[in-house]
Amino acid sequence: MNINATLFAQALVFFAFIIFTAKFIWPHMLRAIEARQKQIADGLAAGEQGRKSLEVSGKQTEQTIQEARVRAAEIVGQAEKRGAQVIEEAKTVAKAEGEREKTAAKADIQQAASRAREQLREQVAALAVAGAEKILRREVDAKAHAELLDGIKKQL
Repeated sequence: MNINATLFAQALVFFAFIIFTAKFIWPHMLRAIEARQKQIADGLAAGEQGRKSLEVSGKQTEQTIQEARVRAAEIVGQAEKRGAQVIEEAKTVAKAEGEREKTAAKADIQQAASRAREQLREQVAALAVAGAEKILRREVDAKAHAELLDGIKKQL
């Protein structure tokens, strides 16, 4: 074998290998590379979209928290107002109840005082009648009358 023929045969085989590779293997490899590039690009785009979505959701979360704080402050304010209103209503009702009880107590006291006066009048009248009866049974004597009146005064 001659080196030239061997070199020429090797070059011919290598050229055939290149054509075979370019015709049958290279398109499959390019499609696989392009698919992989597309997959990587899609993954990067999805990652970027996810990062943006995370930022948006973080802002929305902050806004929601702020709105919740404002609403909570409003609810607390309303509760404090309602509490003060309930206290004022209770004070008003208590004052009205106290006035009613005070009026009822005054009426009871006046009735009791009227009954006591009536009983006292009855007792005074009975004592006056008893005193007059005793005076009339005895003789007309100033000293005896004074003693009887002193006795009546002591009974009163």
